[in-house]
Amino acid sequence: MPDTPLPIDTARQKALPSPAERPALPPPETPPPAKRRRGRGWLIFLLILAAAGGAAWYWWPQISARFSGQPAAGQPGAAAGRGRFGGNMAVPVTVAPATAKDLPVLLDALGTVQALNTITVRSQVDGILIDVAFTEGQEVRRGDVLARIDPRTYAAALAQAEAKKAQDEATLANARLDLQRYTDLVRINGASRQQLDTQRAQVAQYEALVQADQAAIDSARTQLDFTTIRSPIDGRVGLRLVDQGNIVRSGDSSGLVVVTQVDPISVIFTLPQQDLPRILTAMRDGPVEVLVVATDGTVRATGQLLTPDNQVDQNTGTIKLKATFPNQDRMLWPGAFVNVRMLVGTIRQALTVPLVAVQRGPDGTYAFVLKEDNTVEQRPITTGFINATDAVVQRGLQPGERVVTSGALRLNAGAQVQVIEPVVPAYVPPAARRRFSGPPGQGRPQGEGQGAPAEGRQGRPGGENRPGGRAPGEGRPAGAPGDAQPPISGGGTRPAGAP
Repeated sequence: MPDTPLPIDTARQKALPSPAERPALPPPETPPPAKRRRGRGWLIFLLILAAAGGAAWYWWPQISARFSGQPAAGQPGAAAGRGRFGGNMAVPVTVAPATAKDLPVLLDALGTVQALNTITVRSQVDGILIDVAFTEGQEVRRGDVLARIDPRTYAAALAQAEAKKAQDEATLANARLDLQRYTDLVRINGASRQQLDTQRAQVAQYEALVQADQAAIDSARTQLDFTTIRSPIDGRVGLRLVDQGNIVRSGDSSGLVVVTQVDPISVIFTLPQQDLPRILTAMRDGPVEVLVVATDGTVRATGQLLTPDNQVDQNTGTIKLKATFPNQDRMLWPGAFVNVRMLVGTIRQALTVPLVAVQRGPDGTYAFVLKEDNTVEQRPITTGFINATDAVVQRGLQPGERVVTSGALRLNAGAQVQVIEPVVPAYVPPAARRRFSGPPGQGRPQGEGQGAPAEGRQGRPGGENRPGGRAPGEGRPAGAPGDAQPPISGGGTRPAGAP
């Protein structure tokens, strides 16, 4: 069929706007100049911060040398050298000599105090608790009365059993008389032998009945004795678990009171399985001494190792050990955590250095040894037993050689060093420390060592109305540097001795 053009809607074509009349798309937004300036400001701030850090890193050795009273690099008397971080300066270090001495082999562990015996006293009969005969925390001996239960029911049961036995004993006596009569009649053929045998069985039956009555009496007497509760061991009673007047039962799981034997007392602690051979060797040589050490280093108790456990815990690789201690002074308490120290031997004339002098690298352990020209030598060493403060050197050092104990991070082989004395911090009394525990400006009672307020700009007293500030003289110990001095222009105070 011939192609025919589609009709064009002239009304719709007139409705479409011309390209010139169509609205143009807005141009892409550009960041305002203020944001660009803000980002540039952050970049400048970071560069300034990096420059300040580099300057502080470079000048810190000289600043520290100045405050320590030693000459810095470039000053008269300063030794020339090059440390690990560069710079022709001597690195300040502290040293200690390698000494030969007897080193005790001590094993430290965390233990738990356990009572030698712990008894929960429970009632074996049911009844009303009529008497509590102990005081909480009392020391008791074995057999001391702790409590009493109403005994009337059990006393009546005992009396009933005794009466039943008396009745059966009378019946038994009559049966024995009849047996004697039948025996005499059988001799003269006055009774048959069957009657005699029957009477003998009757007597045996009554004898067994009397024995059963005696057993019932013993049982009733035992139940009556259970109404008086006594301490099964020597020890110390705890807090009362049941009050007087309550009904107690033999099935109660809580009990009446707990008695613990605290003299002697035991401590359970764990050690790595690698220490087991050394412990067994020490036990073969004699009793092994075990110490309980307080947090300040003082010895609170001295005891002996009883035994290690019969197996190693496979989950943790440790073994439990038990030690016993005399505890007359009650310094050890059941359930408390204690620090345990055990002496398992002594290394005679061992060459030792401080543990902080031992460094570790890719090739093993080494130490920086001080030479006569104030340079250091990085020398590999072989260590043996190590405790909390010292390390035994088996190879690599000679007695008397000095090793670096602090400042080793800035050293390398051949670095120039300067030996300084270790700084001992000054002792501050507890009363002086408490003065700084309060908020700023309230370190001391009012009126103690406070200076007169200085007149500042616009009539503001020096140090007042200042964020985080404090009034002159406040918050400092009396006589300390920085106490208030006569005011100077500009407000505030001037530290004592300031130019």
